[in-house]
Amino acid sequence: MEDDRILERERYQMEQIRELESEELQVEEVDEESSDDETNYRSSGGASASGEFTYNTSLAALHSYLGDVEDTHNRLAFLDGGAVLNVPLFYLEGVVLFPEATLPLRVIQPNFIASVERALRQVDAPYTIGMIRVYKDPNDGRIKLATTGTTAEIRQYRHLEDGSVNVVTRGQQRFRLKRRWMDVEGSPCGEIQIVKEDLPLRTPREAVGRLTPLSIFRSSVHSQIPPINRSRADQYGFGNENDSDAMSEESFESELSPIERRLHQSALVSCDMLDESASSDDENIEQQFRIQPARSPFDSFRRPFSTGKKQEADGVRLALGKRSMSTDNTWKKYSLNQFREAPRAFWPSWVYQMYDSYSLAQRAAGRWKQIVRAPSMDSYITKPDLLSFHIASKMPVSESTRQELLEIDGISYRLRREIELLESFDCVRCRRCETLIAKRSNMLVMSSEGPLGAYVNPHSYVHEIMTLFKANGLAVIGNPVKEYSWFPGYAWSIAECATCETQLGWLFTATKKKLKPRSFWGIRSSQVADDSR
Repeated sequence: MEDDRILERERYQMEQIRELESEELQVEEVDEESSDDETNYRSSGGASASGEFTYNTSLAALHSYLGDVEDTHNRLAFLDGGAVLNVPLFYLEGVVLFPEATLPLRVIQPNFIASVERALRQVDAPYTIGMIRVYKDPNDGRIKLATTGTTAEIRQYRHLEDGSVNVVTRGQQRFRLKRRWMDVEGSPCGEIQIVKEDLPLRTPREAVGRLTPLSIFRSSVHSQIPPINRSRADQYGFGNENDSDAMSEESFESELSPIERRLHQSALVSCDMLDESASSDDENIEQQFRIQPARSPFDSFRRPFSTGKKQEADGVRLALGKRSMSTDNTWKKYSLNQFREAPRAFWPSWVYQMYDSYSLAQRAAGRWKQIVRAPSMDSYITKPDLLSFHIASKMPVSESTRQELLEIDGISYRLRREIELLESFDCVRCRRCETLIAKRSNMLVMSSEGPLGAYVNPHSYVHEIMTLFKANGLAVIGNPVKEYSWFPGYAWSIAECATCETQLGWLFTATKKKLKPRSFWGIRSSQVADDSR
Protein backbone atom coordinates (compact mmCIF):
# COMPACT_ATOMS: atom_id res chain seq x y z
CA MET A 1 0.00 0.00 0.00
CA GLU A 2 2.83 2.36 0.85
CA ASP A 3 4.47 1.75 -2.56
CA ASP A 4 1.14 2.45 -4.26
CA ARG A 5 0.83 5.80 -2.49
CA ILE A 6 4.39 6.73 -3.50
CA LEU A 7 3.74 5.83 -7.13
CA GLU A 8 0.47 7.78 -7.11
CA ARG A 9 2.22 10.84 -5.70
CA GLU A 10 5.00 10.63 -8.30
CA ARG A 11 2.40 10.20 -11.04
CA TYR A 12 0.63 13.36 -9.88
CA GLN A 13 3.92 15.27 -9.77
CA MET A 14 4.77 14.17 -13.31
CA GLU A 15 1.38 15.44 -14.47
CA GLN A 16 2.20 18.80 -12.90
CA ILE A 17 5.49 18.87 -14.79
CA ARG A 18 3.77 18.12 -18.12
CA GLU A 19 1.28 20.90 -17.42
CA LEU A 20 4.07 23.36 -16.75
CA GLU A 21 5.95 22.29 -19.88
CA SER A 22 2.84 22.73 -22.03
CA GLU A 23 2.57 26.39 -21.04
CA GLU A 24 3.66 28.99 -23.56
CA LEU A 25 6.96 30.60 -22.65
CA GLN A 26 6.23 33.90 -20.93
CA VAL A 27 9.35 35.52 -19.55
CA GLU A 28 9.09 38.76 -17.62
CA GLU A 29 11.81 41.33 -17.08
CA VAL A 30 13.77 40.84 -13.86
CA ASP A 31 13.87 43.78 -11.49
CA GLU A 32 16.94 43.20 -9.33
CA GLU A 33 16.06 46.09 -7.05
CA SER A 34 12.63 44.69 -6.22
CA SER A 35 12.29 43.00 -2.86
CA ASP A 36 8.86 41.43 -3.51
CA ASP A 37 10.26 37.92 -3.89
CA GLU A 38 12.27 38.34 -0.70
CA THR A 39 9.15 39.45 1.19
CA ASN A 40 7.09 36.64 -0.30
CA TYR A 41 9.69 34.01 0.49
CA ARG A 42 10.18 35.14 4.04
CA SER A 43 6.45 35.25 4.64
CA SER A 44 6.13 31.68 3.41
CA GLY A 45 9.12 30.38 5.34
CA GLY A 46 10.27 28.56 2.22
CA ALA A 47 7.18 26.34 2.12
CA SER A 48 5.87 25.60 -1.33
CA ALA A 49 2.20 25.76 -0.48
CA SER A 50 1.89 28.92 1.59
CA GLY A 51 1.63 32.61 0.78
CA GLU A 52 2.90 33.86 -2.60
CA PHE A 53 5.46 31.06 -2.89
CA THR A 54 3.57 28.71 -5.22
CA TYR A 55 6.32 26.47 -6.63
CA ASN A 56 6.20 22.80 -5.64
CA THR A 57 9.74 22.15 -4.42
CA SER A 58 9.36 18.37 -4.72
CA LEU A 59 9.40 18.66 -8.54
CA ALA A 60 13.08 19.61 -8.68
CA ALA A 61 14.03 16.59 -6.58
CA LEU A 62 12.56 14.22 -9.24
CA HIS A 63 15.18 15.18 -11.86
CA SER A 64 12.52 14.72 -14.53
CA TYR A 65 14.79 16.23 -17.19
CA LEU A 66 16.53 12.84 -17.34
CA GLY A 67 13.40 11.29 -18.84
CA ASP A 68 11.80 8.00 -17.89
CA VAL A 69 14.11 5.85 -15.78
CA GLU A 70 13.88 2.27 -14.53
CA ASP A 71 14.16 1.38 -10.85
CA THR A 72 16.78 -1.10 -9.64
CA HIS A 73 16.00 -3.93 -7.22
CA ASN A 74 17.90 -6.19 -4.79
CA ARG A 75 20.44 -3.50 -4.04
CA LEU A 76 23.39 -3.97 -1.68
CA ALA A 77 22.75 -3.48 2.04
CA PHE A 78 25.10 -1.41 4.15
CA LEU A 79 28.55 -2.93 4.60
CA ASP A 80 30.36 -3.30 7.91
CA GLY A 81 32.96 -0.70 8.77
CA GLY A 82 36.44 -1.81 7.71
CA ALA A 83 35.15 -4.04 4.87
CA VAL A 84 37.39 -4.08 1.79
CA LEU A 85 35.95 -4.57 -1.70
CA ASN A 86 36.57 -3.76 -5.36
CA VAL A 87 34.14 -1.44 -7.13
CA PRO A 88 34.05 0.59 -10.36
CA LEU A 89 34.90 4.26 -9.85
CA PHE A 90 33.37 7.47 -11.12
CA TYR A 91 35.29 10.75 -10.97
CA LEU A 92 33.42 13.92 -9.95
CA GLU A 93 34.68 17.39 -10.81
CA GLY A 94 33.31 20.25 -8.74
CA VAL A 95 31.08 17.93 -6.71
CA VAL A 96 31.36 16.18 -3.34
CA LEU A 97 28.92 13.36 -2.61
CA PHE A 98 27.84 12.65 0.98
CA PRO A 99 25.91 9.71 2.43
CA GLU A 100 22.13 10.12 2.00
CA ALA A 101 22.55 12.75 -0.77
CA THR A 102 21.09 12.31 -4.28
CA LEU A 103 23.36 12.56 -7.33
CA PRO A 104 22.03 12.46 -10.94
CA LEU A 105 24.42 11.52 -13.75
CA ARG A 106 24.35 11.62 -17.55
CA VAL A 107 27.18 9.34 -18.60
CA ILE A 108 28.52 9.78 -22.13
CA GLN A 109 32.24 8.93 -21.82
CA PRO A 110 32.96 5.30 -22.83
CA ASN A 111 35.11 4.49 -19.80
CA PHE A 112 32.50 5.73 -17.31
CA ILE A 113 29.71 4.03 -19.26
CA ALA A 114 31.73 0.84 -18.72
CA SER A 115 31.87 1.66 -14.98
CA VAL A 116 28.10 2.01 -14.77
CA GLU A 117 27.52 -1.17 -16.78
CA ARG A 118 29.88 -3.08 -14.51
CA ALA A 119 28.09 -1.76 -11.41
CA LEU A 120 24.73 -2.87 -12.85
CA ARG A 121 25.85 -6.46 -13.37
CA GLN A 122 28.40 -7.11 -10.61
CA VAL A 123 27.48 -9.72 -7.99
CA ASP A 124 29.64 -8.83 -4.99
CA ALA A 125 28.40 -5.24 -4.74
CA PRO A 126 25.32 -4.91 -6.98
CA TYR A 127 24.48 -1.40 -8.22
CA THR A 128 27.35 0.09 -6.19
CA ILE A 129 29.89 2.54 -7.59
CA GLY A 130 32.58 4.56 -5.84
CA MET A 131 32.40 8.36 -6.20
CA ILE A 132 35.70 10.24 -5.92
CA ARG A 133 36.29 13.97 -6.26
CA VAL A 134 38.90 14.99 -8.83
CA TYR A 135 40.43 18.47 -8.58
CA LYS A 136 43.31 20.62 -9.80
CA ASP A 137 46.06 21.23 -7.28
CA PRO A 138 46.30 25.02 -6.78
CA ASN A 139 50.06 24.78 -6.18
CA ASP A 140 51.26 22.93 -9.29
CA GLY A 141 48.10 22.72 -11.42
CA ARG A 142 48.19 18.92 -11.57
CA ILE A 143 45.02 16.84 -11.54
CA LYS A 144 44.61 14.90 -8.30
CA LEU A 145 42.11 12.50 -6.76
CA ALA A 146 40.79 12.72 -3.24
CA THR A 147 41.53 9.73 -1.02
CA THR A 148 38.14 9.81 0.72
CA GLY A 149 34.96 9.20 -1.25
CA THR A 150 31.43 7.87 -0.92
CA THR A 151 29.85 4.73 -2.31
CA ALA A 152 26.78 5.47 -4.43
CA GLU A 153 23.82 3.18 -4.95
CA ILE A 154 22.34 3.25 -8.46
CA ARG A 155 18.60 3.54 -7.85
CA GLN A 156 17.37 4.43 -11.34
CA TYR A 157 18.89 4.16 -14.81
CA ARG A 158 18.02 4.52 -18.48
CA HIS A 159 19.95 3.44 -21.58
CA LEU A 160 19.65 5.95 -24.42
CA GLU A 161 19.81 5.28 -28.14
CA ASP A 162 23.18 6.99 -28.55
CA GLY A 163 24.77 4.59 -26.04
CA SER A 164 24.82 7.00 -23.11
CA VAL A 165 23.24 6.23 -19.75
CA ASN A 166 21.17 8.38 -17.41
CA VAL A 167 21.33 7.32 -13.77
CA VAL A 168 20.12 8.61 -10.40
CA THR A 169 22.30 7.56 -7.48
CA ARG A 170 22.21 8.01 -3.72
CA GLY A 171 25.21 8.26 -1.39
CA GLN A 172 25.67 5.35 1.01
CA GLN A 173 28.94 5.06 2.99
CA ARG A 174 32.28 6.84 3.18
CA PHE A 175 35.39 4.96 2.08
CA ARG A 176 39.16 5.29 1.78
CA LEU A 177 40.69 4.61 -1.62
CA LYS A 178 43.49 2.07 -1.17
CA ARG A 179 44.50 1.60 -4.84
CA ARG A 180 43.04 1.99 -8.34
CA TRP A 181 43.50 0.58 -11.83
CA MET A 182 41.86 0.26 -15.27
CA ASP A 183 40.21 -3.00 -16.22
CA VAL A 184 40.27 -4.57 -19.69
CA GLU A 185 37.17 -2.60 -20.75
CA GLY A 186 38.80 0.69 -19.79
CA SER A 187 36.64 1.12 -16.69
CA PRO A 188 38.39 2.78 -13.72
CA CYS A 189 38.25 0.48 -10.70
CA GLY A 190 39.47 0.74 -7.16
CA GLU A 191 40.03 -1.20 -3.97
CA ILE A 192 38.21 0.64 -1.21
CA GLN A 193 37.82 0.22 2.53
CA ILE A 194 34.54 1.25 4.15
CA VAL A 195 35.05 3.80 6.93
CA LYS A 196 33.89 2.54 10.31
CA GLU A 197 31.70 5.36 11.59
CA ASP A 198 31.58 6.06 15.31
CA LEU A 199 28.39 6.00 17.33
CA PRO A 200 26.86 9.27 18.55
CA LEU A 201 28.27 10.17 21.97
CA ARG A 202 26.02 11.22 24.84
CA THR A 203 27.22 12.61 28.16
CA PRO A 204 26.64 9.91 30.84
CA ARG A 205 23.97 10.89 33.33
CA GLU A 206 26.41 10.68 36.25
CA ALA A 207 29.08 12.78 34.53
CA VAL A 208 27.54 16.11 35.46
CA GLY A 209 25.01 17.54 37.88
CA ARG A 210 26.09 15.43 40.89
CA LEU A 211 29.81 16.07 41.26
CA THR A 212 31.88 14.40 43.93
CA PRO A 213 32.83 17.02 46.58
CA LEU A 214 36.12 18.74 45.88
CA SER A 215 37.73 17.62 49.14
CA ILE A 216 41.30 16.98 50.12
CA PHE A 217 40.38 15.14 53.30
CA ARG A 218 37.66 12.69 54.33
CA SER A 219 35.68 12.61 57.52
CA SER A 220 32.42 11.51 59.03
CA VAL A 221 31.55 14.95 60.35
CA HIS A 222 28.92 15.77 57.73
CA SER A 223 26.44 16.67 60.44
CA GLN A 224 28.80 19.28 61.91
CA ILE A 225 29.09 21.21 58.64
CA PRO A 226 26.65 24.10 58.63
CA PRO A 227 23.82 23.90 56.07
CA ILE A 228 24.25 25.90 52.89
CA ASN A 229 21.86 27.62 50.55
CA ARG A 230 19.89 25.03 48.58
CA SER A 231 20.29 26.72 45.21
CA ARG A 232 24.01 27.02 45.80
CA ALA A 233 24.21 23.30 46.58
CA ASP A 234 22.27 22.42 43.47
CA GLN A 235 24.56 24.64 41.39
CA TYR A 236 27.63 22.67 42.42
CA GLY A 237 25.91 19.29 42.50
CA PHE A 238 25.72 18.75 46.25
CA GLY A 239 21.95 18.89 46.70
CA ASN A 240 21.73 15.21 47.71
CA GLU A 241 24.46 13.89 49.94
CA ASN A 242 23.39 10.28 49.43
CA ASP A 243 23.68 10.68 45.64
CA SER A 244 27.21 12.03 45.98
CA ASP A 245 28.26 9.28 48.35
CA ALA A 246 26.68 6.56 46.23
CA MET A 247 28.52 7.79 43.17
CA SER A 248 31.95 6.28 42.52
CA GLU A 249 34.53 6.89 39.88
CA GLU A 250 34.29 3.23 38.84
CA SER A 251 30.55 3.40 38.19
CA PHE A 252 31.01 6.65 36.30
CA GLU A 253 33.75 5.33 34.04
CA SER A 254 31.81 2.14 33.35
CA GLU A 255 29.24 4.20 31.44
CA LEU A 256 31.80 5.93 29.25
CA SER A 257 32.78 4.91 25.76
CA PRO A 258 36.54 4.44 25.10
CA ILE A 259 36.77 7.98 23.67
CA GLU A 260 34.90 9.52 26.59
CA ARG A 261 36.98 7.51 29.07
CA ARG A 262 40.19 8.92 27.59
CA LEU A 263 38.77 12.44 27.83
CA HIS A 264 37.83 11.94 31.47
CA GLN A 265 41.14 10.36 32.41
CA SER A 266 43.03 13.27 30.88
CA ALA A 267 41.30 15.50 33.42
CA LEU A 268 43.03 13.57 36.17
CA VAL A 269 46.54 14.03 34.83
CA SER A 270 47.41 16.62 37.45
CA CYS A 271 46.84 14.08 40.22
CA ASP A 272 48.95 11.51 38.42
CA MET A 273 51.76 14.02 38.08
CA LEU A 274 52.00 14.07 41.87
CA ASP A 275 53.20 10.48 41.77
CA GLU A 276 56.09 11.40 39.49
CA SER A 277 57.17 14.42 41.48
CA ALA A 278 56.72 12.88 44.94
CA SER A 279 59.57 13.29 47.38
CA SER A 280 60.46 11.13 50.36
CA ASP A 281 61.41 14.21 52.31
CA ASP A 282 58.71 14.54 55.00
CA GLU A 283 59.70 18.11 55.76
CA ASN A 284 59.08 19.15 52.13
CA ILE A 285 55.72 17.42 52.21
CA GLU A 286 54.75 19.10 55.47
CA GLN A 287 55.87 22.46 54.12
CA GLN A 288 53.80 21.90 51.00
CA PHE A 289 50.74 21.10 53.11
CA ARG A 290 51.22 24.17 55.29
CA ILE A 291 50.20 26.40 52.41
CA GLN A 292 46.59 27.40 52.84
CA PRO A 293 44.74 26.94 49.51
CA ALA A 294 42.83 29.82 47.97
CA ARG A 295 39.20 30.19 48.94
CA SER A 296 36.68 28.61 46.60
CA PRO A 297 32.96 27.76 46.71
CA PHE A 298 33.94 24.22 47.65
CA ASP A 299 35.89 25.09 50.80
CA SER A 300 32.80 24.43 52.89
CA PHE A 301 33.06 20.75 52.01
CA ARG A 302 36.66 20.13 53.02
CA ARG A 303 36.94 17.83 56.04
CA PRO A 304 39.70 15.80 57.77
CA PHE A 305 40.25 12.08 57.43
CA SER A 306 40.47 11.36 61.18
CA THR A 307 37.45 11.01 63.44
CA GLY A 308 39.16 12.22 66.66
CA LYS A 309 37.35 14.93 68.62
CA LYS A 310 40.10 17.51 68.29
CA GLN A 311 40.56 16.75 64.62
CA GLU A 312 36.80 16.91 64.13
CA ALA A 313 36.77 20.37 65.67
CA ASP A 314 39.69 21.40 63.53
CA GLY A 315 37.84 20.03 60.49
CA VAL A 316 34.80 22.14 61.31
CA ARG A 317 36.94 25.22 61.73
CA LEU A 318 38.58 24.44 58.39
CA ALA A 319 35.16 23.95 56.74
CA LEU A 320 34.11 27.35 58.07
CA GLY A 321 37.22 28.92 56.64
CA LYS A 322 38.79 29.75 60.05
CA ARG A 323 42.54 29.59 60.26
CA SER A 324 44.19 28.30 63.42
CA MET A 325 47.38 26.66 64.53
CA SER A 326 45.48 23.45 65.20
CA THR A 327 44.40 23.44 61.58
CA ASP A 328 47.99 23.74 60.43
CA ASN A 329 48.94 20.88 62.74
CA THR A 330 46.17 18.79 61.27
CA TRP A 331 47.63 19.37 57.81
CA LYS A 332 50.96 18.02 58.98
CA LYS A 333 49.60 14.67 60.08
CA TYR A 334 48.66 13.40 56.65
CA SER A 335 51.01 11.56 54.37
CA LEU A 336 51.25 11.92 50.61
CA ASN A 337 49.50 8.56 50.19
CA GLN A 338 46.43 9.93 51.95
CA PHE A 339 46.54 12.95 49.65
CA ARG A 340 46.51 10.63 46.66
CA GLU A 341 43.40 8.94 47.99
CA ALA A 342 41.41 12.18 47.83
CA PRO A 343 38.31 11.99 45.64
CA ARG A 344 38.65 13.90 42.39
CA ALA A 345 35.90 15.98 40.78
CA PHE A 346 34.77 15.38 37.18
CA TRP A 347 34.78 18.05 34.49
CA PRO A 348 31.95 20.62 34.38
CA SER A 349 28.98 19.98 32.10
CA TRP A 350 30.05 22.37 29.33
CA VAL A 351 33.25 20.36 28.78
CA TYR A 352 31.33 17.16 28.14
CA GLN A 353 28.77 18.96 25.98
CA MET A 354 31.59 19.95 23.62
CA TYR A 355 31.64 16.27 22.56
CA ASP A 356 28.00 15.35 23.22
CA SER A 357 26.72 14.56 19.72
CA TYR A 358 23.09 15.16 20.65
CA SER A 359 23.79 18.55 22.21
CA LEU A 360 25.86 19.54 19.16
CA ALA A 361 23.12 18.28 16.83
CA GLN A 362 20.60 20.54 18.53
CA ARG A 363 22.91 23.55 18.14
CA ALA A 364 23.67 22.75 14.49
CA ALA A 365 20.01 22.20 13.63
CA GLY A 366 19.05 25.50 15.27
CA ARG A 367 21.72 27.40 13.37
CA TRP A 368 20.79 25.66 10.09
CA LYS A 369 17.13 26.56 10.56
CA GLN A 370 18.05 30.21 11.16
CA ILE A 371 20.09 30.41 7.96
CA VAL A 372 17.95 28.49 5.46
CA ARG A 373 14.59 28.82 7.25
CA ALA A 374 14.16 25.06 6.94
CA PRO A 375 11.21 23.20 8.48
CA SER A 376 11.47 21.35 11.77
CA MET A 377 14.72 19.42 12.20
CA ASP A 378 13.51 17.35 15.18
CA SER A 379 13.81 14.05 13.31
CA TYR A 380 17.49 14.78 12.57
CA ILE A 381 18.36 15.86 16.13
CA THR A 382 17.76 12.30 17.32
CA LYS A 383 20.18 11.07 14.61
CA PRO A 384 23.32 13.25 14.88
CA ASP A 385 25.21 11.14 12.34
CA LEU A 386 22.60 11.71 9.61
CA LEU A 387 22.30 15.38 10.54
CA SER A 388 26.05 15.91 10.15
CA PHE A 389 25.94 14.47 6.62
CA HIS A 390 22.72 16.30 5.73
CA ILE A 391 24.10 19.72 6.66
CA ALA A 392 27.45 18.99 5.00
CA SER A 393 25.76 17.98 1.74
CA LYS A 394 23.54 21.10 1.66
CA MET A 395 25.84 23.71 3.14
CA PRO A 396 26.43 26.53 0.61
CA VAL A 397 30.23 26.55 0.83
CA SER A 398 32.99 25.76 -1.63
CA GLU A 399 33.69 22.20 -2.77
CA SER A 400 37.08 22.14 -1.04
CA THR A 401 35.45 22.98 2.30
CA ARG A 402 32.84 20.29 1.74
CA GLN A 403 35.58 17.76 0.94
CA GLU A 404 37.15 18.73 4.26
CA LEU A 405 33.86 17.90 6.00
CA LEU A 406 33.68 14.54 4.24
CA GLU A 407 37.14 13.60 5.47
CA ILE A 408 36.43 14.37 9.14
CA ASP A 409 36.19 11.23 11.27
CA GLY A 410 33.89 11.53 14.25
CA ILE A 411 30.33 12.83 14.43
CA SER A 412 31.01 15.39 17.16
CA TYR A 413 34.06 16.79 15.34
CA ARG A 414 32.12 17.14 12.08
CA LEU A 415 29.21 18.86 13.83
CA ARG A 416 31.54 21.27 15.64
CA ARG A 417 33.18 22.22 12.34
CA GLU A 418 29.77 22.71 10.71
CA ILE A 419 28.61 24.94 13.57
CA GLU A 420 31.78 27.00 13.14
CA LEU A 421 31.12 27.36 9.39
CA LEU A 422 27.45 28.21 9.88
CA GLU A 423 28.30 30.88 12.44
CA SER A 424 30.93 32.46 10.18
CA PHE A 425 29.08 32.07 6.87
CA ASP A 426 27.65 35.41 5.76
CA CYS A 427 28.74 36.25 2.21
CA VAL A 428 28.90 34.46 -1.15
CA ARG A 429 31.84 35.70 -3.22
CA CYS A 430 33.23 34.94 -6.66
CA ARG A 431 36.10 32.50 -6.33
CA ARG A 432 38.20 34.25 -8.96
CA CYS A 433 37.83 37.97 -8.19
CA GLU A 434 36.24 37.98 -4.68
CA THR A 435 33.31 40.08 -5.87
CA LEU A 436 30.41 40.01 -3.40
CA ILE A 437 27.52 38.12 -5.02
CA ALA A 438 25.02 37.65 -2.22
CA LYS A 439 24.54 37.26 1.51
CA ARG A 440 23.20 34.28 3.38
CA SER A 441 19.91 36.10 3.92
CA ASN A 442 19.39 35.91 0.13
CA MET A 443 19.23 32.10 0.12
CA LEU A 444 16.14 30.41 -1.28
CA VAL A 445 15.01 26.78 -0.99
CA MET A 446 13.72 25.69 -4.42
CA SER A 447 14.11 21.93 -3.88
CA SER A 448 12.81 19.65 -1.16
CA GLU A 449 16.41 18.47 -0.82
CA GLY A 450 17.58 21.87 0.44
CA PRO A 451 19.18 25.15 -0.71
CA LEU A 452 22.00 23.30 -2.46
CA GLY A 453 21.64 20.36 -4.81
CA ALA A 454 23.37 18.50 -7.64
CA TYR A 455 22.08 18.63 -11.23
CA VAL A 456 23.51 17.36 -14.51
CA ASN A 457 23.40 19.05 -17.91
CA PRO A 458 23.09 17.37 -21.37
CA HIS A 459 26.90 17.39 -21.74
CA SER A 460 27.33 15.21 -18.60
CA TYR A 461 28.70 18.00 -16.38
CA VAL A 462 27.36 17.80 -12.83
CA HIS A 463 26.85 21.11 -11.07
CA GLU A 464 26.13 21.69 -7.41
CA ILE A 465 24.20 24.93 -7.18
CA MET A 466 22.89 27.06 -4.33
CA THR A 467 19.67 28.93 -5.01
CA LEU A 468 19.23 32.64 -4.21
CA PHE A 469 16.29 34.97 -4.73
CA LYS A 470 18.62 37.95 -5.10
CA ALA A 471 22.20 38.39 -6.34
CA ASN A 472 24.51 41.29 -7.19
CA GLY A 473 27.25 41.83 -9.76
CA LEU A 474 25.95 39.27 -12.27
CA ALA A 475 25.39 39.70 -16.01
CA VAL A 476 22.78 37.62 -17.86
CA ILE A 477 23.95 36.20 -21.20
CA GLY A 478 21.60 35.07 -24.01
CA ASN A 479 17.87 34.44 -24.16
CA PRO A 480 15.99 32.20 -21.73
CA VAL A 481 15.90 28.50 -22.67
CA LYS A 482 13.05 26.26 -21.58
CA GLU A 483 14.44 22.86 -22.63
CA TYR A 484 16.25 20.65 -20.12
CA SER A 485 15.42 22.89 -17.18
CA TRP A 486 16.29 21.53 -13.75
CA PHE A 487 13.29 23.36 -12.29
CA PRO A 488 10.09 22.52 -14.21
CA GLY A 489 8.22 25.71 -15.08
CA TYR A 490 11.35 27.87 -15.29
CA ALA A 491 13.55 28.85 -18.23
CA TRP A 492 17.29 29.32 -17.70
CA SER A 493 19.87 31.89 -18.86
CA ILE A 494 23.62 31.86 -18.26
CA ALA A 495 24.85 34.25 -15.55
CA GLU A 496 28.43 35.56 -15.48
CA CYS A 497 30.39 37.59 -12.96
CA ALA A 498 30.25 41.18 -14.25
CA THR A 499 33.80 41.77 -12.98
CA CYS A 500 35.83 38.78 -14.22
CA GLU A 501 33.32 37.23 -16.69
CA THR A 502 33.47 33.80 -15.05
CA GLN A 503 30.32 31.74 -15.45
CA LEU A 504 28.90 31.61 -11.94
CA GLY A 505 25.55 30.00 -12.68
CA TRP A 506 22.15 30.71 -14.14
CA LEU A 507 19.12 32.93 -13.85
CA PHE A 508 15.85 30.98 -13.75
CA THR A 509 12.72 32.83 -14.89
CA ALA A 510 9.11 31.65 -14.51
CA THR A 511 7.27 30.59 -17.67
CA LYS A 512 3.83 30.71 -16.05
CA LYS A 513 2.21 33.87 -14.74
CA LYS A 514 0.95 32.34 -11.50
CA LEU A 515 4.28 30.72 -10.65
CA LYS A 516 6.12 32.34 -7.74
CA PRO A 517 8.87 33.29 -7.21
CA ARG A 518 9.05 35.01 -10.57
CA SER A 519 12.81 34.44 -10.80
CA PHE A 520 15.80 33.19 -8.82
CA TRP A 521 19.52 32.53 -9.26
CA GLY A 522 21.48 29.28 -9.21
CA ILE A 523 25.16 29.73 -8.23
CA ARG A 524 27.74 26.98 -8.74
CA SER A 525 29.40 26.00 -5.45
CA SER A 526 32.63 25.23 -7.35
CA GLN A 527 32.87 28.95 -8.23
CA VAL A 528 32.35 30.21 -4.67
CA ALA A 529 35.33 31.51 -2.69
CA ASP A 530 36.69 29.29 0.11
CA ASP A 531 36.50 31.91 2.83
CA SER A 532 33.25 32.71 4.61
CA ARG A 533 33.77 36.28 5.73
